[in-house]
Amino acid sequence: MIEKLKDTYPALTYRNFRYYWYGQCISLIGTWMQATAQQWLVYTITKSALLLGLLGAAQFGPIMFLSLFAGVVIDRYPKRKLLIFTQIAFTIQAIILTILVWTGHITFWNVLILAVIYGLVNTLDQPARQSILPELVERKDLRSAIGLNSAVFNVARMIGPALAALLMAKYGAGPLFFLNAITFIPVIIWLYLMKLKPQQAKKVETKVINDILEGLKYIRLSPYLRSAILSTLVVGTFVMNFNVTIPLYAAEVLNQGINGYGFLLSALGAGSFIGAFLVASWAKGHPKLSLLFGSAFAVSVLLMVIEPIHIMPLAMAMFLIIGFFNILFMTTANSTLQINSSDEFRGRVMSVYSFAFLGTTPIGNLFAGSVMQKMGAGMGILACGAVSSVLMVLIVLNSIMKKRTHDLIEKIS
Repeated sequence: MIEKLKDTYPALTYRNFRYYWYGQCISLIGTWMQATAQQWLVYTITKSALLLGLLGAAQFGPIMFLSLFAGVVIDRYPKRKLLIFTQIAFTIQAIILTILVWTGHITFWNVLILAVIYGLVNTLDQPARQSILPELVERKDLRSAIGLNSAVFNVARMIGPALAALLMAKYGAGPLFFLNAITFIPVIIWLYLMKLKPQQAKKVETKVINDILEGLKYIRLSPYLRSAILSTLVVGTFVMNFNVTIPLYAAEVLNQGINGYGFLLSALGAGSFIGAFLVASWAKGHPKLSLLFGSAFAVSVLLMVIEPIHIMPLAMAMFLIIGFFNILFMTTANSTLQINSSDEFRGRVMSVYSFAFLGTTPIGNLFAGSVMQKMGAGMGILACGAVSSVLMVLIVLNSIMKKRTHDLIEKIS
């Protein structure tokens, strides 16, 4: 059975990847517990969809403005050292949140400031975590590593919100922030235990802006990289607003409290979990653009179907399906970028991916929050799905036209 598992998920045969993966298994549960507690805490303090959207904008705004610079840093410095720094910074941020809650000094504004700090650290952490994977496994098993990485993320998405709902209802938000701080300790230890090839900071020969422009040109000239980034930009902006849409949908449409919110997040995570392990078993071969476009369009259309659903079990079933197609898209986009990127540009490519996936969240959060404030939670979700669907159709049509033009030029020449 162990051999069968290794054949199905070959990335687990690498010691360094196992250390990395075990750390993520623990840490990401704490991260989702904190995220759930923070979102519900802010909503209970403010009762405002707009301020909940502002919180998302503050947390993901730094990625919007700084991710391209972060990519240059990642390509210049050892990724493990960068990750150790980010894990320590996350620990400190969670401890400060804990102290504020336990001392009764928690307000919307200090949560907002800490969200900005989290966003600044996350700007470096996200692309660094993605970029280190090729150092942990051989290139032939990279797709397996990406799938398993997505799987553990979504296991945490299932377990974290459910635990948060149970603990927060009884003990409040403070213990959840404290538990999250503790979960970073194993990650830091395992990062130290990894045996990687020694890496030194690269000698700086060009200016940061020149490095950024080179990275953007590299993406633009590759049909695979360009298609993955554009699709992620659309889905990241208009679909990935669950931190705003789900708590409001649970409260206003389903008339559920914190438990209903946790159940919907867990259903989303369950669908993502199934999709991630399915993709992780596709260890060989290159991801296809048809799968990339199809999964992005599917998750966009499914959001539009949510609006008339007012029954909790049916809503959970729909979010499970949304989670499946959402992770299918995310892992396909990630694999497309990683497999088609050279090591020289990987940090910059993944930083642009982080910008497309997370950096546009402030725009998406404010869009979703504003529409839901004026038209209600259901119509806000429908609007997000409709805009995403239209934009994905335009991207597919543009891709087809460019391919036909390219084929025609080659035929003439």
